[in-house]
Amino acid sequence: MGWNFGDILDAVGPNVSPEAPAFIHGSRVINWGDAVRMTNNMARGLIARGAQPGDKIAIYMRNRPEYLMAVAAGWKARLTHVNVNYRYTPEEVWYIFDNSDAQTVVYASEFRDAVTEIRPRLPKVKTWVEVSETGEVASFAEHFDALGEEGNGGPLDIQRSGDDQFFIYTGGTTGMPKGVMWTHHDMREITLQGARKLGPVPETLEELAEATRRMPVGSRILPAPPLMHGTGLLTSMGTMMAGGCVITLEKPNFDAEELLTAIDAHKPQTLVIVGDSFGKPILNALNAAPGRYDVSSILTIVSSGVMWSHEVKKGMLEHMPQAMLSDGFSSSEALGMGNSIMTKDSEVQTAKFMLGERCKVFDENDQPVEPGSGKSGMVAIGPPNPLGYYKDDEKTARTFRTINGVRYSIPGDWCIVEADGTLTLLGRGSACINTAGEKVFPEEVEEALKTHPSVDDALVVGLPDEKWGQSVTGVVRLAEGASLDEDALRAHVRKSLAGYKTPKRVVSTDQSIRASNGKADYATAKKIAETTLA
Repeated sequence: MGWNFGDILDAVGPNVSPEAPAFIHGSRVINWGDAVRMTNNMARGLIARGAQPGDKIAIYMRNRPEYLMAVAAGWKARLTHVNVNYRYTPEEVWYIFDNSDAQTVVYASEFRDAVTEIRPRLPKVKTWVEVSETGEVASFAEHFDALGEEGNGGPLDIQRSGDDQFFIYTGGTTGMPKGVMWTHHDMREITLQGARKLGPVPETLEELAEATRRMPVGSRILPAPPLMHGTGLLTSMGTMMAGGCVITLEKPNFDAEELLTAIDAHKPQTLVIVGDSFGKPILNALNAAPGRYDVSSILTIVSSGVMWSHEVKKGMLEHMPQAMLSDGFSSSEALGMGNSIMTKDSEVQTAKFMLGERCKVFDENDQPVEPGSGKSGMVAIGPPNPLGYYKDDEKTARTFRTINGVRYSIPGDWCIVEADGTLTLLGRGSACINTAGEKVFPEEVEEALKTHPSVDDALVVGLPDEKWGQSVTGVVRLAEGASLDEDALRAHVRKSLAGYKTPKRVVSTDQSIRASNGKADYATAKKIAETTLA
């Protein structure tokens, strides 16, 4: 029947010490015994309320144990996970619930007003579950804790399938968010492919249960980015399915000092971030108070999704010399395109990745790009891949294409393949700027801007221009105490990049130009540039 995440939890859960921590959130600790009992009860309760295999369970909350417990309950009940961006407006949240055909919604009480506003237009949602710290829930909702206490806590007696689905809604750079459809088995196989290179791995549920019984203590992970996005969620899922402990932060917005305090207190071995947008604040906090935080437990720092610069990696290793920095080149629809590993003894340059075993690079005519040719191409990753985008056959056909008999996922990431087989990432084609007939990938210019000491963060957008078609325009957040010097920044970029890639204008802002997961918010950056230069 293939790997199923619910079956994996049924194999792992009873074989972890019931007193071992499964989730830590500030002073709250939920042990494995309670987590197994509550998620079993919740799964059975959702089925009793009408949920059928394949129905969608949408989860609308910030990082907290209940997010992952709802995910686990959904797996056990054979429901399909749907992530919801809590930064969205009520209308955008309605779109996700409606587009996904959500049957169950689990939400935090802080979003009760938004849910109340859109609920009349969501007739397909049959069960609303509210996570409330006060005990009060909306009149139309079930209480999360009460649902978890309803029953004997035993496992469900149901047959699951490796074809059960798991959705990751991704915003991308253009258009409305789309639900990427993965099967449990295919997503699990990608994880196992990497693990098999390191040694034998459990290949059956019985072997997994036995390995869990022999495990002296589970690993601990601290995901800094939101669980509503792939980087934080997928890494946390892996730890949960290995009988480990997931540590989440309490503050609504990322705070580097809170993170370092949690590392000091709870000793995770793995830290998950999203590039420089998390790495820089962490590095600044470490530099501001050398020796204040014990970060010696960190053995691996995992990042994916945005640029993680060499300078920031090097600085972090000065404080955590024991750590291995794993920089993944992936997207929700293309897991495992490439990876780079940096340690104190082995450095790598920004945006340089080793091509994954399932990957190839094709030009616009679907011809392979020869290493060392200097030609750019699009990264394509072979199976296992998602089934496609939910209810969007057109986008599915554009992204998932068959070349020479192999079905590839080609999300639009452009790169150059070096003679040694490594990739130098250029950027996503949908964000590419066409200026006077030349292609400019924003990420390349952004990295050049960010190496200037006055710049804390930068995004680059294309604005309409009568002469150039589009003009390359930089939007920067300045370092504390710095002032904007456009000419100096343009000259700095010009030292490392061609003239046509140099921004025609650079503007500064105090607004955030990143989404909560650290990814670029190009729409906001473009509005800032348009307003400033109007």
